[in-house]
Formats: sequence, C-alpha cells, structure tokens
Amino acid sequence: MSDSLLYEIEDRVAWLTLNRPEKRNALNGDLVAALKEGLNRAATDPEVRLVALGGAGKDFCSGADLAELERIADMGEEENLEDARSLGALFQQMRRHPNPIVGIVRGRALAGGCGLASACDLVLATDDAEFGYPEVYLGFVPALVMTILRRKVGEGRAFELVVQGDRFGAVEAQRLGLVNRVWSVTEFDAEVTRYLTALARKPTSALRLTKGLLYELDGLDFDAGVERSAEVNVEARMTEECRAGVRRFLDKSNG
Repeated sequence: MSDSLLYEIEDRVAWLTLNRPEKRNALNGDLVAALKEGLNRAATDPEVRLVALGGAGKDFCSGADLAELERIADMGEEENLEDARSLGALFQQMRRHPNPIVGIVRGRALAGGCGLASACDLVLATDDAEFGYPEVYLGFVPALVMTILRRKVGEGRAFELVVQGDRFGAVEAQRLGLVNRVWSVTEFDAEVTRYLTALARKPTSALRLTKGLLYELDGLDFDAGVERSAEVNVEARMTEECRAGVRRFLDKSNG
C-alpha cells in the first residue's frame, strides 16, 4: 500500500489515515488509489467491523492537490472524464462497502475533502473543524459529491452550500446533517474511542444489513421499499447473532 495512506486495525476498527500532512492530506491519484485498496482490504478482513477514516496532522483533507489541479488544467475531455470517474468510483465504493465508514474530522475538510467526509456513513468532528465546498470560486462544480449531498441535506441546502462556497463550522455542519457528533478538541480522542468501541460491539450482521438496506432504498419506490425491508427483516432474523440476542433477551425476561 502507498505511504500516502496508513492502515491499521485496533479493536475491530480498520483505521485508514490520509498520510500527507505536509500537503494537508490533499487528494491526488496515488491517494485515491490507496484509499480504494485500503477499503477493499477492510471489506475482506473478517476481523473488521468498522472503518474509521481520518487525516494525519492538523487537517482531515484540504481537497485536490495543487499539482493535481495543474495536471487537470492540461487534460483533454476524455482524460478529465476518466479522472472524474476515478473519484466517483471511490464514493461508490464507500457507499457499497459492507462495513459502516466513520469520518474522523479534525481541522479542515474542504472541497474534495469535504466531499470525502460527506461520503462517510457517519462523521465525528472537533468543534473547531471547518467544512466547505469552495469550488465555485475556481469556476468549478463539486459535481461528484452532489448525489450524496442532496440526500444528506436536501436540495435547497445542497444548492446553497455549493453556489455560495462559504466555509462553515462543525456545529453548523451538524445542524445541516453533515456531521453526527461534535466534541471539543480536548475531549475528542476519548469520545471517538468510546463511540467507535460501542458501535463495533454491535452485531456485525445487523450493522451490515442496516447499511445495505438504507442505501438500497434510494432506488426503490414505496411499495418495493417495504417489500425489500421485509426481506432484510427475515435475513436478520435468520442470523445466529439475532437468534442469540433474542435468546438472551428471553432469558432475562424469564429470569
């Protein structure tokens, strides 16, 4: 795996850490490829129940690397389309990943970095973290994140966020629905550990079935969604984890 991404497992959590602190963990082709490789590794590791995605140093991710932007400026249409599809494939991979992906955001998460955080299933942030989609100032469109963003915050808010391009804090990001929990810098590490530990203790089958159903419902109408939900309900009932959980509950109730 590339040096631009660190991979380690701790207490059933696969930690993927963007490792370009001198570049504020800016995205380039090498880092995107390393993220895909790391996610594939976590998906096939039976020890892993969660993925935690963070950044080394002070920032989560500042967006595209300047050298990458210079390269894009000289690309033709076909090359640009191939490059854009590569980042889009990363977002698709995150959504289809069997395990929940938790973004761990310190410092800045801007442009493509904010898109990367938005693509996580859950986001935990320090109270001084900064978010934003400032691409409009370059005459650019944060197009690849829009499919995710409009689902998370709604059409009107999504449109305003990308056409204004302003930065906003973690508390505002939580109000908008982009961040799940916000903690002070001094408490952050301990609170993140508690949060991830508690989530990783949940039955793996329940976590995976819940994530899969949540996103599968995007493409279904109401009746089809209810039918698919019934099928997943049965899948969950048939797992040994569910059966064991029901037995424990009944034993307590009858004890």
